[in-house]
Amino acid sequence: MPSAAAVRLQIETGLARRIPSALTPRPHAMHPCAPTGIESVDELLHGGLPLGALSELTGPECCGRTSLALSFLARMTNEGRVCAWIDVTDAFDPASAAAAGVDLARLLWVRCGVPPAARRHATESPFTLPEKCLVPPAAKQGLHGGGFGPHPRTEVKGLSSAVSGLLRPEALAARCAEPQRRAPIVKETLTPSMQPRAASWPASRFAPARPWPRMEQALRAADLLLQAGGFAVIVLDMAGIAPECAMRVPMATWFRYRAAAERTQASFLLLTQAPCAKSSAELLLRFEPGSSKNDEATVFTGIEHRVELERQRFSHAPMHTIPLRKPPQRETGASWRSRTTWAGAR
Repeated sequence: MPSAAAVRLQIETGLARRIPSALTPRPHAMHPCAPTGIESVDELLHGGLPLGALSELTGPECCGRTSLALSFLARMTNEGRVCAWIDVTDAFDPASAAAAGVDLARLLWVRCGVPPAARRHATESPFTLPEKCLVPPAAKQGLHGGGFGPHPRTEVKGLSSAVSGLLRPEALAARCAEPQRRAPIVKETLTPSMQPRAASWPASRFAPARPWPRMEQALRAADLLLQAGGFAVIVLDMAGIAPECAMRVPMATWFRYRAAAERTQASFLLLTQAPCAKSSAELLLRFEPGSSKNDEATVFTGIEHRVELERQRFSHAPMHTIPLRKPPQRETGASWRSRTTWAGAR
């Protein structure tokens, strides 16, 4: 009876033309890491965020995920690399990004769901006059070559038929002084069983009333940027989208993004309120709500952030030997503090 190794070799030889190494698992190469600029987070992740993989940053509002993403972009843009920020809810602030150290000349800002008129208004300088003030008005044709109405001869046309229509008996009866009855206005009420499921969520989490067009535009933009290549970091900011809306994105989309990021060696960051990429994300960080710090009695000086490492597919621990005993569990959380401008550096 042939051994298992002989049977395996025979199967792989027969399928070599169609499926190379059919029964041999594909070796996984460790992704290189890039530092985020926050020492505690870099120490927790053994170097920083992985390149060529999908990383998911989840948490509620004001938890520090955008600050971490901006710090990572600042390090990458200062090294001369080009990055992209896909803004689904139009919540990105270029002034805050520049204050964090991001080189805006190397950052592509994709605004989803913003009409072209609003984009032009945002890019116009407040010291420039609009175009309508610089173009002379067109000559007006009308009464005596400059009025606003037509010629008096044309105004008389149709006057007799209009007056005869007003003097009809049914028209006079409709304009009598008797009070007219109005139909009562019936207000529609929703019973508890008809209330939407999202009524228990805060209104701030449903910033766009219809997020589907914005999400579709953002996903298409992410596809184009990943397929084009040339971007070191691509951030998909879906933090303003409700979790139940973000989870409706098919899993095949995240798997495609993961494969494209691995092929182009781009670091894809996904900012959400709840995990939705599942197994396609190599790294999952869960942020806790930040706590305010008041060093003075009545002065707000900063926010204390806390992040937990939920999942890391392949650890970059500097250990190449297998110990005989179970090693002690390492810390899975990190904290850092962001200070306000008026508080100064300490």
